[in-house]
Amino acid sequence: MKKALVLGASGGMGYALVRELVSRGIAVVAFARRKEKLDALYKNESDVLIFTGDVLDKAAVTNAAKGVDTIFHAVNFPYPVWKKTHPLCVEILIQVAEAQQAKIAFVDNIYAYGPSTNVKVSENVQKRPQTKKGKIRFMMEERLLKSKVPTLIVHLPDLYGPNAESTLLHETFKSVVQNKKANFIGKTNIAREYLYTFDGAKAMVELAQRDNAYNQNWNIPAIHPITGTEIVEILRTEAGYNQPIRTVNKTMIRMIGLLQPLMREMVEMMYLTETPVILDGGKYKKKLEKFQKLHMKKGSVKH
Repeated sequence: MKKALVLGASGGMGYALVRELVSRGIAVVAFARRKEKLDALYKNESDVLIFTGDVLDKAAVTNAAKGVDTIFHAVNFPYPVWKKTHPLCVEILIQVAEAQQAKIAFVDNIYAYGPSTNVKVSENVQKRPQTKKGKIRFMMEERLLKSKVPTLIVHLPDLYGPNAESTLLHETFKSVVQNKKANFIGKTNIAREYLYTFDGAKAMVELAQRDNAYNQNWNIPAIHPITGTEIVEILRTEAGYNQPIRTVNKTMIRMIGLLQPLMREMVEMMYLTETPVILDGGKYKKKLEKFQKLHMKKGSVKH
């Protein structure tokens, strides 16, 4: 990989991907709608070309993709417009990648897996999404894999990190850093997975640089699940946070949703806070170990 386009470069995973790619000496085109945010993030980066545009504008994406060999899709939209925007975005992505003869590296979540069966979920499990959003994500995945474009689909759990402002933990952390009363979404006694965006980006770029990783799914889990109670304890002891933390449950989300469309759309996803999907990362681990052994073997021959 010599040059990559990152769509959604101002978001949490987009930002982490740009940083990871640049750290490996790969030229990057950072694409997002807001120029001021892109400038704030990348204006001093010599290996990053800032490109402002709308991912639903095929001409804009086409112009940004000139000369790239891999397109990273890290785009998300507000829940209320998913049905309209995500399928269109995928079609534009495929068309541009085909024209450019580029690969696609697709940031995905866990929605398509459907309800948990209380066991770690591997890539070969049959996906049975039961929510509107899960079905949309599954449809996007199927469309990508049926296209002629080499596609890497990476499933990530809930995220946290710089610029990851639409995540569940951000709802808590944004108040913690201001030392204000915070909200924690979901039950605090249930262990869930949270992945640091930079760790997810590192794993994704590792895969994206290998041709034989494409046209399949990959799960990137967190190191281990953690409960809300444990998170709160870390905030208390490590950050010195001493304000109250309120638990926000499904009923509360539903009531808030009567007035706020975004929260109303969140109700159906609250099952993930009650019976979490825990990813099995065995496939990625085996892939990485195989690569490391091959690298060491080549190194020993060289010396």
